[in-house]
Amino acid sequence: MPFAIDHAFRDPELLRQALTHRSFGTPHNERLEFIGDAVLNCVIALRLYRRFPGLAEGELSRARAHLVNRDTLARLARDLGLGAALRLGDGEARSGGADRPSMLADALEAVFGAVAEDGGFGAAERVIDRVFADLLRGADPEILGKDPKTRLQEFLQSRRIALPEYLIVATRGDAHVQSFVVECRIGALGLTAAGEGSSRRAAEQDAATHALAALAAPGHG
Repeated sequence: MPFAIDHAFRDPELLRQALTHRSFGTPHNERLEFIGDAVLNCVIALRLYRRFPGLAEGELSRARAHLVNRDTLARLARDLGLGAALRLGDGEARSGGADRPSMLADALEAVFGAVAEDGGFGAAERVIDRVFADLLRGADPEILGKDPKTRLQEFLQSRRIALPEYLIVATRGDAHVQSFVVECRIGALGLTAAGEGSSRRAAEQDAATHALAALAAPGHG
């Protein structure tokens, strides 16, 4: 899928810069990433503030962190096909940089920064709203500030079920682009759910997400 962002650039060089990693040369995307990070956090903060008037400042901060983080941004970047459009140095390209979560997240923020620089805050706001539409539409104030492991733990504790065990069952890729596969095992329920991520923590969170989905399916409760 080719990379596409719903903004017609008056200055296409800004988009080109946003997609250029420092390993490729200059000008690269780090300055635009700085702008994009600030704009993204502001837009998401506004959306949460207006949608959930009952949430306190600390809850709003946790909710924003739930929506604006490396893994979420990397997933959204993949959905947009951004990796294939990145301009990387030969070494980064050979080592799988085009699918590295940190690189994808940084580049997506740089794209938001490029849109803001090209068309102003309103243009960036519209692009961010479209990219985050599904996440914002399904936002639930009861879970936004809690990660999947915490939600799973609370679910099990409320039913007096022993907490799950998380085990690394596989690792993939070279050391600098390693991916972990973790199983979340809930012995009392005979349930095992697998997850994968660029770190053990991310893989555990992914496994907990799948465990929660399994528990929500018919037959569990």
